[in-house]
Parts: sequence; structure tokens; C-alpha cells
Amino acid sequence: MEKTEYIVPCHFGLEAVLKREITDLGLEITCVEDGRVTFAGDRQDLCRANIFLRSAQRVLIKMGSFHAETFEELFQGTKALPWEKYIPEDGKFRVAKAASVKSKLFSPSDIQSIMKKAMVERMKGVYHIDWFAENGADYPVRVFIKKDEVTVGLDTSGESLHKRGYRKLTAKAPIAENLAAALLMLTPWRGDRILVDPFCGSGTIPIEAAMMAAHIAPGKSRHFTAQDWPHVFPDSLWKKAREEAESMETPDVETQIQGYDIDEEMVSIARANARLAGVEHLIHFQQRDVAQLSHAKKYGFILTNPPYGERLSEKEALHALYRTLGERYQALDAWSMYVITSYEQAENAIGRKADKNRKLYNGMIKTYFYQYMGPKPTGSKR
Repeated sequence: MEKTEYIVPCHFGLEAVLKREITDLGLEITCVEDGRVTFAGDRQDLCRANIFLRSAQRVLIKMGSFHAETFEELFQGTKALPWEKYIPEDGKFRVAKAASVKSKLFSPSDIQSIMKKAMVERMKGVYHIDWFAENGADYPVRVFIKKDEVTVGLDTSGESLHKRGYRKLTAKAPIAENLAAALLMLTPWRGDRILVDPFCGSGTIPIEAAMMAAHIAPGKSRHFTAQDWPHVFPDSLWKKAREEAESMETPDVETQIQGYDIDEEMVSIARANARLAGVEHLIHFQQRDVAQLSHAKKYGFILTNPPYGERLSEKEALHALYRTLGERYQALDAWSMYVITSYEQAENAIGRKADKNRKLYNGMIKTYFYQYMGPKPTGSKR
């Protein structure tokens, strides 16, 4: 099969995690930029990327890139792209999202409108018709403009890849599944090590950990927009990728993953989500206050997304919550702790400066990933 470039957006600050994932799939990285990684591969690789990548947001076919400082240049650049290679005569095509940074063209609605007109003009000449019914499959387009350089992608994923399909019920401020997976990959934790989330909410962090431990591909059970394009991506390609995913699963792996929450209803929701993900048997969920956090074994990991303040009426209560977390962490023997939060006084409340601190975005919220490194187990290489 011929090779094509595919663009994979991710959370800002997690490009290195995504790059490693793509490389681990045996794929060729061609470019790494803020918020996205590009790789070269065939159509089978596109299917595999959608099904296997844990930290990605979506997978786009790179239609092309060009310089544009005026709407006329944007129109002509868009019109020059080979839309007919993917979009059939009855295809429903639209510019689903436009983003512009430090560029002369900055109005998303105007960018979307001009590009749609250019796509119509291109395909009128190819299909020799003046009107498109657009009653077929969906072909969403995404465009990024940075410093007047336009990059155009055709979205093969549809719904964001963080939507694995298992989270039917959520907490008030849940962490996205792909962000939770990326955070796990930023730690030395592996599936045979102890992992505790004392603020588990709807269970996302423990569930993502269990799926990683059992080698369950995050996208194996969901639908992708490009599945509706059989002339480009035949069913046989998706079937082969899913069979590869199923062959790698180890559902009977032994784990030590625990999720606690003070809210009994959230614990029930977490169990239900874990059941849908097929990993309920790999996680121990329990109603428990963070003040009761303890463990008899050494060398465990805490990875958690505590409240940021939205669910607490007073900042004083938030400070006390993080202080309790810090106290319980100090009482654990040789553990590591990783905390993602927007609470800027977290280190002060925890009572110790983090060994590492990484700035990340949880949705539109600026957060900090505080990393407290415990000692390595005796005889461990990690």
C-alpha cells in the first residue's frame, strides 16, 4: 500500500508520550509540533492508530499544507487539494473546526466558509455537477493555521478518541480518558505494580491503568468515521486491526489497582464503567475517605486527580484536603505520588515541593502535574 501522512493531535505538553506510542506501533514519525505528531503509514496503519493509540485525540489524513495570508490564497490552496481522492459525489463534507494562531487569517467562521466554497468548486469540476446532495457518509475537515502556514486534515476518527465507549456515567469534573492514560505513561508504573487513586470519581484512572495492564486496546469497541468510507478503508482493514488487538489481550493478568472515593454513588458509577470496559475484575473499588489512605506494601504509586475547588465551597477546605493527602502519602513506605490539579497551593498544602512539575491542560483548565518520586524497588531497573 502507498504511504500517506497522518496527523495525530494530542494534549499540549504530551507530544513526547504520543510520539513514543506511535513509534511503539512500528510507525515512522515525520514531524512533531506543539499539540500534534505526524507519521507516515499505509491505510492499515491508519486503522491501527485509531484503535491502539491511548493518548491521541484523533487521527487525520493530511490533505496538504500551504501558505495563506489572504482569503484568496486560502481558497486557491484549499481548491488545489485532492478532495475527490476520499470524498465521493454524495459525501457530506464540512470544515468541522478551524484554529488560527499568530496568523493574518484568524476568524474561524470565515475560514470555514471560504474552505467549504473551495472544496465545492474543486469537486464541481471533478464530478461535473453544480449541486451536491451531501446525503452520504460524513467527511469532517479540520484546519490549523500557524504563522500563516495552513495544514488541512480529514478526520477519520469522528468522536474524539478519548471516548472509549465505557464511560456512560461521569463525575462532575472527570479527567479525559486519553489524558489519564498519558499521565500513567509519564510515570514508571507498570501493570504488576501497586496503583491507588484516592479520588477516583467515575474510575477513569484505575480503568485506564487496568486496560493498559491487560493490553486492551482503547478503541477496539468503538466506531470511527472512516469505517463509513469502505471505498478508502475496507472493512477488512478494520477487522484485521481489531483481530491484532484481541490477540494481544491478557485479561487474566494479576493487578493491584485500587480506586477510592468518599462518595458511595461515585464508587458505584466507577464499578459500572469498569464493567463496561471489561476490567471490573482487575480493580478494587471502595468507598473511603482520603484520611483513611494506607497500605501495608512498599513501592506503590498514587496517581490522582483531586478536586480543584469547584466542588468545595471554601479554599480552606481545599487546603485541608491536600494537606491530608500529603500526610497520608508521607506515612506510606517508599511510595511515589503523582497529582494533577489546578490548585496552585497544592505543594504548600501537601507539605513538600514536588521532584518534578509539568504544566498540562485538562480541557481548558491549566493544571500542574506534580511528581513525587519514591525509591526504586530493590533489584529493579526502573
